[in-house]
Amino acid sequence: MKEKYLINARIIDPQNQIDEMGGLIIDTKGLIKAVGKKVVNGNLPTTAEKIDLKKQVLIPGLVDMRVFVGEPGYEYKESFRTLSNAALSGGVTSVVSMPNTSPVIDSVSMVDFLKRRGRDKSKINIFPSASLTKNTDGKQMTEFGLLKRKGIIAFTDGIKTVQNPQVMARIMNFASQSQSLIIQHAEDNILSEGGLINDGEISTRLGLKGIPSLAEKIIVERDLSFLEEYFCRYHISQISSAKTVSVIKKAKEEGKIFTAGVSINNLSLNENDIGDFKTFLKLSPPLRTENDRLSLVESVNNGIIDVIVSDHKPQDEESKRLTFSQSATGAIGVETLLSLALEHFHNKSIKLDKLLASVTSNPAKILGINKGSLKVGNDADLCVLDINKPWVVKQSELKSKSKNTPIENRKLQGQVLKTFIKGEIAYERIL
Repeated sequence: MKEKYLINARIIDPQNQIDEMGGLIIDTKGLIKAVGKKVVNGNLPTTAEKIDLKKQVLIPGLVDMRVFVGEPGYEYKESFRTLSNAALSGGVTSVVSMPNTSPVIDSVSMVDFLKRRGRDKSKINIFPSASLTKNTDGKQMTEFGLLKRKGIIAFTDGIKTVQNPQVMARIMNFASQSQSLIIQHAEDNILSEGGLINDGEISTRLGLKGIPSLAEKIIVERDLSFLEEYFCRYHISQISSAKTVSVIKKAKEEGKIFTAGVSINNLSLNENDIGDFKTFLKLSPPLRTENDRLSLVESVNNGIIDVIVSDHKPQDEESKRLTFSQSATGAIGVETLLSLALEHFHNKSIKLDKLLASVTSNPAKILGINKGSLKVGNDADLCVLDINKPWVVKQSELKSKSKNTPIENRKLQGQVLKTFIKGEIAYERIL
């Protein structure tokens, strides 16, 4: 490939504390050669390809730590190809895939299959996670050491929580010895049994069984107690309540080292949006109160919450066009993650550097990968966006195979124009 000069851009890289007008040079191997205000439209080599970004924003490609892929077993909901197309249109260049497939990703043979399919069918970087327990049943720990050597980046039961404290203690003990990353979905099964939405006034009015925020808080408190005994890389996948925020804030002030994430859905929507049984807003964790949402927003801005994820969970129409109690849980979100997150910048509730760090450099640091920054020598995985461009979410225009977006017809501000993978344009919006 030719050397590329991306010029006349507002370059924002939270990890390297860059926010300036300048350019970026991509070498012939697709790596970042130089970046910043020193790269200008001067005497460019005649062999180089010049791309004028016309003062648009250039950031690292997004790293999404929670994405469900349909393969294997649920290809009718999402495939590696359709996930890749959806992610690229949203500026996402790297994802952590959840292990809740059919069969579950809990063995070396399944990891080999996943890596092969991801490499052959996807343009984005797929970082597979494996299950914490065999078949995600919460009883027997998977072979961490073997799976990690095969390229597994993290261990999680995805949509399930390890309920047995003895099993969880054993997992965290082994993870501390093997330096494995544990990602926990926090929800107590007994407290949340049969629950459909947040427990409160709305659930009572709609006649739906609620899920109390205590179901989340109690698991977080348990695991953070184990963290005092077994120092391991521990990440709470996504939190949803002000009560959990208080627990996390206190633990971090006490010096405990761990990280936490939040779904863009819980950050941007609340239980009132469910309206009259909108099944596309049946999510896990459930949408909670406006006070909970505001607490989450504040926690991203002050660094208590480290990461924002899309929690991209495709569901086919037949799984969603049912009664609320019968419909499947989850929503797509990888292609609207950045634009929806930018709402919080435009309304001045989250600073831009904090917001972008939560979807680029922070997840990359947690995962231990050379992504999410514009560091010289890194792959040129980039996102170019018009930070002020207004647009409306239209279900029919989304790239995901499933169309279960919770924000149909929502007006957003900020749209991805180009996405680069290893220096090549992998997506370009037609204006």
